[in-house]
Amino acid sequence: MGADRAFAAYFIARQAGWLAAAVEDVAIGWQIYAIHHRAIDLAFIGLIAFAPQLLLAIPAGSIADRFDRRGVALALTCVNVLGSLAFIWLSVNNAESLAAWYGALAIVACANAASVPSQRALLPQLRDGERLVKASALISSFSQLVVIAGPALAGLLIAWHVPAAFVAVTACYALAALAYLVLPPQGRPAHDPAAESVLSYAVGGFRYLFQNRIILGAISLDLFAVLFGGATALLPIVATQLLHVGAAGFGLLRAAPAVGAALVALWLSRRPIRRAAGRLLFFVVAGFGIFTIVFGLSRSFWLSLASLALLGGFDMVSVVIRIVLVQVTTPNELRGRVSAIENIFIGASNELGAFESGALAALTNAPFSILFGGCMTLLVIGLWSLFFPELRTLDRLHVSE
Repeated sequence: MGADRAFAAYFIARQAGWLAAAVEDVAIGWQIYAIHHRAIDLAFIGLIAFAPQLLLAIPAGSIADRFDRRGVALALTCVNVLGSLAFIWLSVNNAESLAAWYGALAIVACANAASVPSQRALLPQLRDGERLVKASALISSFSQLVVIAGPALAGLLIAWHVPAAFVAVTACYALAALAYLVLPPQGRPAHDPAAESVLSYAVGGFRYLFQNRIILGAISLDLFAVLFGGATALLPIVATQLLHVGAAGFGLLRAAPAVGAALVALWLSRRPIRRAAGRLLFFVVAGFGIFTIVFGLSRSFWLSLASLALLGGFDMVSVVIRIVLVQVTTPNELRGRVSAIENIFIGASNELGAFESGALAALTNAPFSILFGGCMTLLVIGLWSLFFPELRTLDRLHVSE
């Protein structure tokens, strides 16, 4: 298989996987909230999704750097297919057992956590130098379109027939598995892990990360800022109790952050970040916090939609900066382990953030939880500007050619 065909197979696998995850995330949140209409149930979705990322990070990263990453991604995508089949069965039978839903979710979450390092580390084996940067931008741009389409599609399918949403999820995972199947084996990374002890090899990614304070500052800023800004986890409550829109409106709200992110990604593909990257990073994270507060105060569907789109756009800029600093500049023999650690930070900011938002909403109410999160994001910015001055003064984003 030629290099272009191999990249096309990888591209299809990634986009299909993202679409499956986007539809799945919305459908699970809607279905579980519909059982008892409790915010705490939504909180546990985030906790169950995050726990495997924390527990499996070291072994998943080590596996990605020891074995054929394509084979690992293929096997775990097949596990996702099995998990989504379980969701179909539960929805068709109108199962009201939270334990059953959470159990199926745990299977999918474990497969996702274990496969992400291998999936991310595959790309530099297919593209290098400037082609790697362009390929990353292409994949990121299309992924935002997928994330836009996913929640909207999920909302329409849920409004029609809930099991149909999980059938779509299964089909997407199956397509991803087929794409990985036709992608030729990539072989093991060139680095010989036998030269290090098992423990030293496993923690190599942590060692690399903590030796670079700019990278550490960038991903930890993203972690704590988004950790408290998990407003999207409460969208089932916002849509039904505050804005009084149905499943279709819920899907539009869920897609709004991705719309903003896609527009910003398109802009950045034409006007890349060249100077003052550190100041820009702090500015966009502040924008994320401010529009989280606006969303928490809003009782207008259209203002809420606009606020979500804007916070998604601000978040995309920080994602681009983090990708360049972490993914592109990491040596090939460390990519699996560093990607696994980055996945902990991303998972903590998203899934653990969803747990924080849901738990606080259960103790107080959804608007207070959202407002608190936005205010905490602004506080984090002030603290990080003191803890990581080298990040604040970062000028250019250096990319290895």
